[in-house]
Amino acid sequence: MTDIHFIVEEAPEGGFTARAVGADIFTEADDLPSLHEQVRDAVRCHFDADRKPGLIRLHITREEALAA
Repeated sequence: MTDIHFIVEEAPEGGFTARAVGADIFTEADDLPSLHEQVRDAVRCHFDADRKPGLIRLHITREEALAA
C-alpha cells in the first residue's frame, strides 16, 4: 500500500474525527495538529512496518447550514 486516505470531520461536541477509507482505523483529537499525530500513531499501530503506507492523505470536510 502506497498511501491511505482518511475522511476528517468536525465533531459535534468539538474537535475532529478521522476515519480511514478501506481500513478499520478511527481516531479523534481536539485540534488538527493533535489529529495529525493521532492519525500517524493509529497507522503505525495498525500496519506492520513492511506494509505501512508511505503517505497519509487527509480529506477534511465541513458541513455548513444556511437559512433559506
